[in-house]
Amino acid sequence: MPSRSSPPTNRPPRQYGFWAVLCGIGRGINVVRLLIINAVFFFFLLIVLLFVVGVIAGSRDEHTVADGSVLVLQPEGQLVEQYSVGALQRTLAKLSGDKAQQVQLRDLVDAIDGAAKDKRISRILLLPDELHAGGFAALHEVGTALDRFRATGKPVIAWAANLGQGQYYLAAHADRVLLDPQGSLMLTGLANYRLFYKDLLDKLGVDVHLFRVGQFKSAAEPFILDHASPSSKEADGYWMGGLWDEYLAEVAKLRKLDPATLRADVDNLPQTIASAQGDLAKLALDEHLIDGTATRAELIAMLRTQGVPAGKNGHGFRAVDLAHYGADLPSGSLFAQGVTVVVAEGEIGGGKRPPGAIGGESTAALIRDAREDKRTKALVLRVDSPGGEVYAAEQIRREVALTREAGIPVVVSMGDVAASGGYWISMNADRIMAEPNTITGSIGIFGMYYTVPNTLAKFGIQSDGVATGPMAGAFDITRPLDPKVGAVIQAIIDKGYRDFVGGVAKARGKSFDAIDAIAQGRVWTGSQALDRGLVDQLGGLGDATAAAAGLAKLGKDYPVRYQEAPLGTFERLLVDSSQSASVQLLQSWGLRLPPWFAQVHALAPELSLLRDARAGTPNVYAYCFCSPH
Repeated sequence: MPSRSSPPTNRPPRQYGFWAVLCGIGRGINVVRLLIINAVFFFFLLIVLLFVVGVIAGSRDEHTVADGSVLVLQPEGQLVEQYSVGALQRTLAKLSGDKAQQVQLRDLVDAIDGAAKDKRISRILLLPDELHAGGFAALHEVGTALDRFRATGKPVIAWAANLGQGQYYLAAHADRVLLDPQGSLMLTGLANYRLFYKDLLDKLGVDVHLFRVGQFKSAAEPFILDHASPSSKEADGYWMGGLWDEYLAEVAKLRKLDPATLRADVDNLPQTIASAQGDLAKLALDEHLIDGTATRAELIAMLRTQGVPAGKNGHGFRAVDLAHYGADLPSGSLFAQGVTVVVAEGEIGGGKRPPGAIGGESTAALIRDAREDKRTKALVLRVDSPGGEVYAAEQIRREVALTREAGIPVVVSMGDVAASGGYWISMNADRIMAEPNTITGSIGIFGMYYTVPNTLAKFGIQSDGVATGPMAGAFDITRPLDPKVGAVIQAIIDKGYRDFVGGVAKARGKSFDAIDAIAQGRVWTGSQALDRGLVDQLGGLGDATAAAAGLAKLGKDYPVRYQEAPLGTFERLLVDSSQSASVQLLQSWGLRLPPWFAQVHALAPELSLLRDARAGTPNVYAYCFCSPH
């Protein structure tokens, strides 16, 4: 009897063994992949939804400033001209519960000036503890804004637990300075100590060859010396002494003290602390640096007795912070003609650089875009830079010159530092303005070239071969530097210095010799630079925009806008959400990212010269390491 065949089926044959295991693992990985993708998708969807809710809630509640409010200024992190930390990093920092890493100078000044005219704001409470002040020029800008606020009859109160001399420089502009009874205030003076790497490089067998013009051009000394040169100490002592004189004079004037007495108190700090039995708050009160001591609770009680209404639920006091008040300020017209500001902050390097650094191509493009924009009737270049690569600085200078040739006046406003390459990009402006305590000058140039034959020899490696001529292979870093190559590099550096000094002389209407005498890589304060004709006027960014508007005959009512690289849609969403209720809502639910997510790492400043150095070619710089602490 014939057997019956099994009915057909679509089921694949069962697999056994190693192949089946692999297939199972693959299916598992695919399931995990889909789960991760969905989790990420729904996470970002949640952020978008919370952003929308936050904007609606924020527009209804948080951006409403009630009458009698106190504007609380609690700047945290570095005071900068523009953010170098991206929108994503800033938002992640808030989500991780980290303190802010940066605060924009313009945001502080605009808020103070806006509050001066705002009838809803009764006073300012300044809490400068967490401000990491890098330079004094930006602080002077904020202090001047506080003085304008006080001139309207509204008081400024400063309170802190601990004050460094940069933070105190700002607090001294208040009508009343209060310190926690257990707090501290120490003024110690200025210093500029650097690390020197010669001994380390010798041990590694790296030969650094320095070519420079300028008796005082000391930026690269750490690579060829194990100590500061006498000329470097002489020059640094002069400009830092001028900076400290400016500091003491301003603080003494604000606090109605004798500058000589204030200087003596600082110089005799160990003895005075001992006499006060280590009580720094009491010492500050005895020396009239503060007006009293108060705990935070006592501060709040004092504000309430001065007529400030209570806050929510009857606690605290009625207040608005910088972020929400800034969002409440009216913005100017986007289409009216006026003054355009381009920020040049950070080191100068080739190509395109992100905000917080100056790129030869990217910053030049910002100036070019501003020039070609019909809204730009005058340009302000805000410079806060110690310099960097010469060619990149020249690219930017050319755009400044082309802007003037196009009939658009250019005014340079110098911030904390506008030295070396920072001065190079400034020299062709119609007018250069600096704060009294701006660090500027350092007109000089240097080149660095390194070779590593001794390093290779430590590992038993030697370089040898043939070349078609005396210069062929001369820039091979595996071989010792040929004196003829050294002569070539020095000739290039000499030419660069002549270009720098000659360009400044032409722009300033002076002889080459006159500029050479005050150049030589020497650093000056803004006041010292004014005396020597390197700047035209002392003043801040507001003075510079007014001067630019005057040159363009714009009258008194003109908009000021910033020319910046445009934000993408996602970046803009993050910027807006970081100022809305959505971040606070996420935090209230315990949705915080780990703190390490928003950390920013910085190298020692001298190492930046090696970071972008190109092997086998001389690297030419106009750079100044001239930031005191």
